[in-house]
Amino acid sequence: MRRSGILMPVSSIPSAYGIGAFSKEAYEFVDFLEKAGQSLWQILPLGPTGYGDSPYQSFSTFAGNPYFIDLEQLVEKGYITKADCEACDFGDNAEYVDYEKIYNSRFRILRKAYENSDIEREADYAEFCAKNAYWLEDYALYMSVKNKFDGKSWLEWDEDIKLRKEHAVERYQNEYRDEIGFYKFQQYLFQTQWFALKKYANKKGIQIVGDIPIYVALDSADTWSNPKLFQLEEDCTPKAVAGCPPDSFSATGQLWGNPLYDWDYHEETEYKWWMRRIGYCYELYDIVRIDHFRGFDEYYSIPYGDPTAEFGHWEKGPGIAIFDTMKKVMGRKAVIAEDLGFLTPSVIKLVKKTGFPGMKILQFAFDSREESDYLPHNYPNNCAVYTGTHDNDTTVGWYNTVNRRDKAFAKRYLDIRSSKDVHLVFVRACLASVADTAIIPVQDYLGLGSEARVNIPSTLGTNWKWRLKKGALTDELAAQIKQMSKLYGRCK
Repeated sequence: MRRSGILMPVSSIPSAYGIGAFSKEAYEFVDFLEKAGQSLWQILPLGPTGYGDSPYQSFSTFAGNPYFIDLEQLVEKGYITKADCEACDFGDNAEYVDYEKIYNSRFRILRKAYENSDIEREADYAEFCAKNAYWLEDYALYMSVKNKFDGKSWLEWDEDIKLRKEHAVERYQNEYRDEIGFYKFQQYLFQTQWFALKKYANKKGIQIVGDIPIYVALDSADTWSNPKLFQLEEDCTPKAVAGCPPDSFSATGQLWGNPLYDWDYHEETEYKWWMRRIGYCYELYDIVRIDHFRGFDEYYSIPYGDPTAEFGHWEKGPGIAIFDTMKKVMGRKAVIAEDLGFLTPSVIKLVKKTGFPGMKILQFAFDSREESDYLPHNYPNNCAVYTGTHDNDTTVGWYNTVNRRDKAFAKRYLDIRSSKDVHLVFVRACLASVADTAIIPVQDYLGLGSEARVNIPSTLGTNWKWRLKKGALTDELAAQIKQMSKLYGRCK
């Protein structure tokens, strides 16, 4: 089945109050997708973000980002007033998220909503807390204690609570009962609003493609509450951390710093934690994109404390066993395997064994030094093609900065006659390809330049901020997208 969709982070929706949310503008985006004949909306991970604002370094793999809670729905419920919202400073640039101002304002206004809500009396809330207790209790306690220690990583907390001594856990649960309630309230609002939006999209025939990062953050409720899952010392410091080795993009490699899994322990428990994690993803999303798929075959292990990724080594991952377990527990599920980067024969074999579609990035195709698997004439049907992802420059930005030799190759291959519509030439090549699935970042339909880039890997300070300009998604654009999708047999 040929299909197409659009990649746009929730944070990029032009909602009121400084950041994209599950607001009326999100519902309007779903309407736009329907008008444009699309069947997929791909988003980035929905978890609460910390230092660096990356959705791939979240305080919890289960919790949702409270920034995405639509404040206007809370006004309708009478929890807060419009004046409360307007009194906050959420930043003054409608096209970029000011995370510092969001952080300073959002929790204050959500706290007011909590105090005005009397949520404890609501049956739906009690049901939510009971159903999600397996992760919610630890997350709410973790965030409450983290605030008590001025936001420090749990590795710097007092020894008794750092190591989760029973008496310490009970003491903090009692002492911070109200704060714990506040964090549960946030998660209730997040889940209720997200499920309503997802239901609306599904009714319109649009499936949500969500993202599951392979690793969890070191500073997270997951690592603190389940140390056995990871390669940690007795004092809970990591033995080694995740990253990527040096390559042509980075002379010292990429040091991500995530704790590595103790795969022997996961195997002993029949991947119970992973099955819960993936199972929960299928409540949030319809299709799951598994990030850094290579890490299930082999993972790069860097000694903890090293300043770069230069002196790591490769270790064997769980391989097909985890996906066999997944199939046994959940049946056949829709997955996209993020199999980008240097692929060894064993990774290629693993992707093939699972039957999952891999990813193709058109921008990667035009390295003139070698014949590339990313060139459309080399695609299999069972893959998902993108012009670029959140980690790439926009197509216009890429075209304006790529070296002359690669640009000349792209011009010849795609028959580019003018740089004016280069983004549409790339989009057409993806849609026309034999790939079953084509997903285009919204910036490439709009022909935006590098100012609209979402992330530059291994950098801090400017990432995850871009937002769509209000009114940018017109009926004319929807008609143009639908016409192209229909032409290449992808229109729903």
